[in-house]
Amino acid sequence: MTTEIAKAPEADAAPDRGLTPQQARRLAIAERVLYGAAGTWAAAGPVTDVPWWAHGAVVLTGYLSGRRVWKRAADEDSEGLLLSVYRSLPVLGWSGTYTAGMLSPVFHYPDAWPMLAAGVWTLGMAAATPWTRSRGLRRAIDRQAAEQGEDQALVPARAAPRPTTFDGHIRAMWAASPATGETWLEDIRQDHPERADFSALVLAPAGQAVPSSVTPRSVAAVFDVPEQCVSITGVDGYGPGRLQLRVAPSEMAAKATEQGLKLLWEQKVSGPGGAAPGMELVDYRLDKEAGTLRMRVAATDGELISLPRLKLARALKIDDPELLMIETDGLAHAVVTVYREHPLLNIREATVEDLTMGADGRIAVGLRHDGRLFKMPLYDPEMGALTDLVVGAMGSGKSVFLLTVLIAERLSGVISLVADAQSGMSLPEADGRVRHFGAGLAAMAATLAAACAVADHREKVSSANGWGSFVLGDPWRLVNVTLDEINLAIGEHAICPPEFSKWIVAMIARIQQTGRKFGFGIRFAGQSIHVADLGDAEKLRANARQGTVWMGRVNSTMTQSMATDMVSDGTDVTPIRRFFGSVSEELEAAWDGKEVPPGPITAGMAWGLQGGRATLMRVFKALKRNKTYPHLIRLFESAPEIPGFTPEEDAVFTAAHAEALIAAEALLTPGEGDEEKGGKGKKAKKGLPHTGGTGSFPAPPKTLRHRVLEALADGEPRRVRDIRTAVGVGTDGGPSSGSVDNTLSKLAEEGRVVRVGHGTWALAPRD
Repeated sequence: MTTEIAKAPEADAAPDRGLTPQQARRLAIAERVLYGAAGTWAAAGPVTDVPWWAHGAVVLTGYLSGRRVWKRAADEDSEGLLLSVYRSLPVLGWSGTYTAGMLSPVFHYPDAWPMLAAGVWTLGMAAATPWTRSRGLRRAIDRQAAEQGEDQALVPARAAPRPTTFDGHIRAMWAASPATGETWLEDIRQDHPERADFSALVLAPAGQAVPSSVTPRSVAAVFDVPEQCVSITGVDGYGPGRLQLRVAPSEMAAKATEQGLKLLWEQKVSGPGGAAPGMELVDYRLDKEAGTLRMRVAATDGELISLPRLKLARALKIDDPELLMIETDGLAHAVVTVYREHPLLNIREATVEDLTMGADGRIAVGLRHDGRLFKMPLYDPEMGALTDLVVGAMGSGKSVFLLTVLIAERLSGVISLVADAQSGMSLPEADGRVRHFGAGLAAMAATLAAACAVADHREKVSSANGWGSFVLGDPWRLVNVTLDEINLAIGEHAICPPEFSKWIVAMIARIQQTGRKFGFGIRFAGQSIHVADLGDAEKLRANARQGTVWMGRVNSTMTQSMATDMVSDGTDVTPIRRFFGSVSEELEAAWDGKEVPPGPITAGMAWGLQGGRATLMRVFKALKRNKTYPHLIRLFESAPEIPGFTPEEDAVFTAAHAEALIAAEALLTPGEGDEEKGGKGKKAKKGLPHTGGTGSFPAPPKTLRHRVLEALADGEPRRVRDIRTAVGVGTDGGPSSGSVDNTLSKLAEEGRVVRVGHGTWALAPRD
């Protein structure tokens, strides 16, 4: 159609809109003259020394014209868009030619190029005269619209184009119904863009009433909604020709849900014999898109909040208790959240911002079940250094949690002293990326001993200066000692001699007693930790309440006992499963004799116990490649420097560590090192390696061998009963009589002692 108009005679191009053929010809002549002048300026202007605003005006004119065309395109009016494009061609072409001419020196185009482009534009526009011919285009569009109007007169008036807006859709549905008569809708107000609920006025023609056929039943049929969600009322101050209409299917569904939820809660939870009698449902929020239902619960007067997790899941008909989360204040209120799918199934990676300690001493190490950050303190501005417990079976994510915390310490300027009793296999990424990393049992003891030595050094300096507490960075950095796989060194699963375990416990107690005052915190990690094994159990419990207990998936019944001991808000801490998945699906598969493939592993998910409260969380994601965690390594090295001691502290730490390492290795290898060559080639008697050089850490206890040899050290024969008394048989924690007898037999086999009579022993004579 556009081509035919362009070829039509000028007299026919614009005879409409009040223009005669003569006026149209004059307009075309004026337009061509204007193109000639504009083309001349487009050729000469870019190379003419004129003010900057003259060039800018040309570019701005093209920009505004293009913007107008763009807005017209957004209006989805194809007829208006066609006219706008047709009329904008001259301005856009002129501005583009002028701009290209200004840029030609930049791109090193030939000097004649801008003039040639301006000439082509002038001839093209003079031949097309688009401004004049656009009137003919307008006339053709109007004629086509008129013809379509005549054709539509033969079609029922309600057959209109499909509307694209909510208001248009509602009006179209209303107009299409014969029950609405000649009425129409005005002032349509949608409650929410994502819900179908709306209010509107029903108007009848002037002097008429809204017909009686407009009833809640007929309106419900118009919009295909339940009749109960439609209400029609009069409008104050107006007659029957104006009515107020309300259609609210979503609101009705919400009320039905609320009534059903309250009834279920009353019958199955709060009522007599329910899962939690006396726990009332106060409010709820249902988010269908997010798939969450949050309920606010309060205990009746005089009652403490109590919501058993498994019983509540059963009462609310939730197949998988892992989808039910409970948080309480420990007194009277709680928030119960039900999820459509497990909220901790997908987790993001940690960032530097997450792991940088804030002014409150806290860092973010993961996400809570509701999407908020789970934060733990590295340091408490009021309490000082803290104690943390980290418990988790193999594959529970314990190592990732520890590495995440160690990264945060490096990023936050905290000195990390790490000892891994499992020969460094648990935390290989930390080796070389923290101030000190000790691998093995002996290294764990030496690390603790050196930490005690630095703590003693700080104590002496503080006492000399009259300081009564530790201030972060003034003058020392915070120090956190991390002991991984501690269960290998203490407790029933220890793989070392009892004397070694006692030494470890003594040094832990030393840090526990006064370390907080000098900026020394301690963190225990293991597959199973019993607080009683760590020395002062009561003090440890109290300190752990100030810090964080990270309790991942465990394989022992210790979970419930620790939760009972350290959680006081009434939260029912249930064991963490190894895999994500629906319990009900597994049960159905067992009934049908089918196999259900396991879901993703729950590594990193744990109960975070802080201040007596328990929160389900998951550590930030860390993917392992080639047996290491590259993302965690990058986070480690994002801090260019490793926080360290002062020069004086460094000297104390190094000396104490070297001395204690010798003592630790001697304790772990009984029977070796009992003698060494003294001065002038003579053999000198030796007990444990000397540990009094620094005098700044608890001395390692002597083995039963050494105590037996010391009992015979004066060279006089002794009866067995006297030797037993000397080594502490019969005392609290002392050895048994059989152990002493076995030790004497082994020493006799080695030639260290001899039997000199019935039940009498002495040291073997030496050359």
